[in-house]
Amino acid sequence: MNIYPLLRAVLFMFEPERAHALSMAALELVYRLKLSRLLFGRRRSVPVNVLGLTFPNAVGLAAGLDKNGDHIDALAACGFGFIEIGTVTPRAQPGNPKPRVFRLVKDDALINRMGFNNDGVDHLVERVKASKRDCIIGINIGKNLDTPLELAVDDYVRAFQRVYPYADYVTVNISSPNTPGLRDLQHGEQLRQLLHTLKQQQQQLAQQYQRYKPLLVKIAPDLSDDDISDLARTLIDNGIDGAIATNTSNQRPDLTSAAFASEQGGLSGRPIRQQADHVLSVLLRELDGKMPVIAVGGIMSAADAQRKLQAGASLVQLYTGFIYSGPALISSILKEM
Repeated sequence: MNIYPLLRAVLFMFEPERAHALSMAALELVYRLKLSRLLFGRRRSVPVNVLGLTFPNAVGLAAGLDKNGDHIDALAACGFGFIEIGTVTPRAQPGNPKPRVFRLVKDDALINRMGFNNDGVDHLVERVKASKRDCIIGINIGKNLDTPLELAVDDYVRAFQRVYPYADYVTVNISSPNTPGLRDLQHGEQLRQLLHTLKQQQQQLAQQYQRYKPLLVKIAPDLSDDDISDLARTLIDNGIDGAIATNTSNQRPDLTSAAFASEQGGLSGRPIRQQADHVLSVLLRELDGKMPVIAVGGIMSAADAQRKLQAGASLVQLYTGFIYSGPALISSILKEM
């Protein structure tokens, strides 16, 4: 039963952040009334082994939709095989001033400049502990806005240490366009220092908790081919377990919704599909099978997901496509697998 088109028509009458809050509240109500299976169907089981983990299926939710881990169980009941929560920072922060999300309906796209708004890592950990954990949970970590870039590694270490016992995998977000200077961490000595330090922490934490948790890095879609090549070598040299390609884009390719084209923030959805596919292709070539890649960016249909999987991605994640199409997109992708 696909009631989402009707629900979307109502939700899109509200400004995007308000619509998001309403949609999450509606999902929670459906879940608590035990109606998820009736409305969304049973989660399709197509297990896949990646990163030493068994994912119930290969379709996940990208970070950003559930920043605080408040809706893990309700979202998992939509059919996702894994949920990535965050981005979370060591301390709570409000993010950028509103309005900070813009809906480009004619383009099947969003622009957001949220700025890592979240309730802090302690809140997120409590929410994960309270969840049923019936799917794989990834936790996406970042730095606080007021932490100088030269001290960013300290924020990542603090967040990593705090979430490690409760995550199935941890993603290092160094590619959001909405925290000034953050993307500088994707390059050169800053990247090497960050990854080296986190890898040392991972080894210590694995010994402490007697369980190894994979460490992934999420990259931007705005990198040049040379930048991707350099980054891939750095990931390999530091023993990183996987990569996620890609985050949102600073570019504005052929937008129909001209009124919003000048808004600052990260563009997601259909317009970045080709860009994200290209970055994925180059990254996979440069990694040469040395680590798995999770593909995200511009997945608005089953065909979009299949193209990324056929290119060599191990898993896919949805964000904007889920907002525009709802849980039906998950099942349509899995039917093709």
